[in-house]
Amino acid sequence: MNLFTGEAADAFFGGEVTPAVRGLLHQAAAAGPDDRGSLLWTAQALAPDCLAVYYALYKHHAGRREFELAERAAFRGLQEAAAHCGIDDEGRPRPGMPAPDFVSDGPARFWLFTLKALAFVNLRSGRAERARMFLERIERLGPEARIGDEVISALLKAARP
Repeated sequence: MNLFTGEAADAFFGGEVTPAVRGLLHQAAAAGPDDRGSLLWTAQALAPDCLAVYYALYKHHAGRREFELAERAAFRGLQEAAAHCGIDDEGRPRPGMPAPDFVSDGPARFWLFTLKALAFVNLRSGRAERARMFLERIERLGPEARIGDEVISALLKAARP
């Protein structure tokens, strides 16, 4: 679902959603920007394990330059994705878990993509060093993942004095 164009679709980045959450996401897509956030946070409270909600939340708040809320949503999504795929905070598999697949669609790729979102939020909010830290982690863990982090890297290089 594209919350910014209002296109109604039933494929959500981050995986499947329950019918109740799907309804809230569709309502959020149709709502004005001032109402969208409360609908999305309601969806998050209803289904805290639903990765698609975190994506919608951090995209919404970053688009409104509400960087603290975008970062909060992204960190929550990062934690949830890590729990789904059995990795720790650094992207390493927990004992007994397989290596994460950052290339194929799934929670590990969502986790890596959310690192990119955090790099973007940090860059846009004037915290270039934190943005660089997230980009370095992406490059170390998933250089072949092709998640678009090179765009943020180029913006970061252009912003250097």
